[in-house]
Amino acid sequence: MKRQLFITTTMMMFSIASFTQVNERFEARTFHSRGIDLPYRILYPKSFDSQKQYPLVLFLHGAGERGTDNEKQLTHGARLFASDTVMEKYPAIVVFPQCPSDSYWAGVDIKTLPDGSSTFDFSARGKPTPPMRAVLELLDSLVKLSYVDATRIYVGGLSMGGMGTYELLYRRPKLFAAAFPICGGGNPASAKRYAKRGVKIWVFHGDADNVVPLFHSQRMVDAIKQAKGDVRFTVYPGVGHNSWDNAFAEPDLLPWLFDIRKK
Repeated sequence: MKRQLFITTTMMMFSIASFTQVNERFEARTFHSRGIDLPYRILYPKSFDSQKQYPLVLFLHGAGERGTDNEKQLTHGARLFASDTVMEKYPAIVVFPQCPSDSYWAGVDIKTLPDGSSTFDFSARGKPTPPMRAVLELLDSLVKLSYVDATRIYVGGLSMGGMGTYELLYRRPKLFAAAFPICGGGNPASAKRYAKRGVKIWVFHGDADNVVPLFHSQRMVDAIKQAKGDVRFTVYPGVGHNSWDNAFAEPDLLPWLFDIRKK
């Protein structure tokens, strides 16, 4: 019993120390955009050199990480990019913005049904939400920097952030080289706007997801294919909403992502 308690305590301490190290590697900043202060974290490559160019990765968190603490958005995904091995093999600038608690990245009408499940109605057009507008402005300011490689701009996100990923593709169809939405969804009518621009997309979802059903990713994949877009689809059998752990563990995800350049 004491040995098990020691192991459990040690693992918890290691996890806390690991998360603290990740937090320290991501610089805390705030972007000001017409009435909204958007907290975000940014990771620079080791031995960053402003005379060189680096790919830019924008990652959008899920609904559970919303807030203003400028920390919770690093809960999922940050470790993937901030590990020593990845930073040495794939030097990149990685940005994690944080959405306010009372809003969403994408324009979506969410209704909760009596059984506890939800329906999602994605608007095809319309103004972006305030945090999405701020992300767009932040992104536009970053891509102008001389040390950002304009041919290697990537976007990904999970759940609410997966929904935001599709909306970012719609609102900046010429910008991104690749995208990786995880357990998200979007309006299939918008897919042709970015599919024809050559962006490569890798979609992930669990087939047992009862929060954002698989249907939402499936119809986006179908719409992208119909528009002759470049998309691959990974479905995890028996996996619920937390399909991001599986996606982050994909050995080909980062090699696939960082190998893509915008033509």
